[in-house]
Amino acid sequence: MTRPLAFRLYGLLFEALNPLWHWWLQQRMRRGKETLTSLDQRWMRRPTLRPEGILVWGHAVGVGEALALAGLLKRLQAQRPDLHFLITTTARTSGQALAKQELGPQFTHWFAPVDTPSNVARFVKHWQPDLALWCEMDLWPLLIDATAQFGTPHVLVNARLSAAAASKRRWGRALYAPLLAGFDAIWAQNVETVRHLQALGALPQRMAITGTIKAMVPPLTANPHDVAVWKEALGERQIWVLASSHPGEEELALVAHQILRIKYPNALLILAPRDASRGGTVAALCGPDTPQRSQGVLLPGTSPYYVADTMGELGLWYRLSQVAMVGGSWAPVGGHNPYEATALGNTVLHGPHVANFSESYADLDAQGLSLLAHSAEQLAGTVAEVWAAANEKNTSALAATERSAAHIQQLLALLPPALPAVAARNAASQGN
Repeated sequence: MTRPLAFRLYGLLFEALNPLWHWWLQQRMRRGKETLTSLDQRWMRRPTLRPEGILVWGHAVGVGEALALAGLLKRLQAQRPDLHFLITTTARTSGQALAKQELGPQFTHWFAPVDTPSNVARFVKHWQPDLALWCEMDLWPLLIDATAQFGTPHVLVNARLSAAAASKRRWGRALYAPLLAGFDAIWAQNVETVRHLQALGALPQRMAITGTIKAMVPPLTANPHDVAVWKEALGERQIWVLASSHPGEEELALVAHQILRIKYPNALLILAPRDASRGGTVAALCGPDTPQRSQGVLLPGTSPYYVADTMGELGLWYRLSQVAMVGGSWAPVGGHNPYEATALGNTVLHGPHVANFSESYADLDAQGLSLLAHSAEQLAGTVAEVWAAANEKNTSALAATERSAAHIQQLLALLPPALPAVAARNAASQGN
């Protein structure tokens, strides 16, 4: 099969840039974004053994995408327990988040290979995936092309492309057209994405609108001992969480909490900034002697605030609260994943900037599982209402989380049928 000229030129360029790749990754390691292990994996040095049997490979970039992909693969595993799974990620934090999920021995995490022809060839030759799933739009042309050349069915899931993002990608249509047309199926989150991807070269007959797979994120894990210790320490205190916050959102939550403390003087606000390195700044906003988890203060004492400036512990904070103010939606960021909170029984409060999850929030708002709040007064009033009806709300939130994932079932219906055919192909090749 003749490969498109754009792929060949891209491959020659990226192979020539090998020294620059090495330099860039070394700079990332100096900033703590890489380790010696991640670099070895990116360059396919000393890879672990490939598990025997059918291997499903999924790739994601960020924490939310990786956890959502893990949720989809766990559903697939429930239907096909003979499968093995490889998850590759780009960000170090994504690997750390997956490790906390304790997915089981059939799951392997690996850092995504550097996108050069020789390197991706080593990756595909070693892992020999039987099915490849690409989550959202972190598309590496040579890696996808190498997978297709190997004969592996590959599917793009959870695709989302805004008008602004599509405009930036039009310059690369010569690359995207054969790339997108080569996918066996593309599952988009909305009509807008379908339209933009078709303009870039995706085949209409291979596309379906499935919504977001982030509704399938398994409940975030938490150390049971930590949960028990915190619950004992908190007693009857009322708790709410500001999760994944950005600058400006902490101030809004603090004003709301001051209003709440008029009626609930023992109330506790747990602040978990999106960037854990901002913990000191957030603590200073709260006032003197505000406890910080990163500083070794593991319980809040009698403080009205607690700064949870560590990574990967939202599962703990959501288990302690009934309501979560999910950040990135008052700051012009586009919102963050609400399903992590609803999966653990929290009602979600959000601001107006939810473009990244517009369909999800519209669905959850309609069910009363998430609520829009513009001001500190609205936040405080809504938190108080949730606390007053906590038992009823928690029960309905957990049940509705399952309902919110119902529109994803067509994904699971499409994936398994391909696997027996792959297994038959492997058996036939082994018999020759």
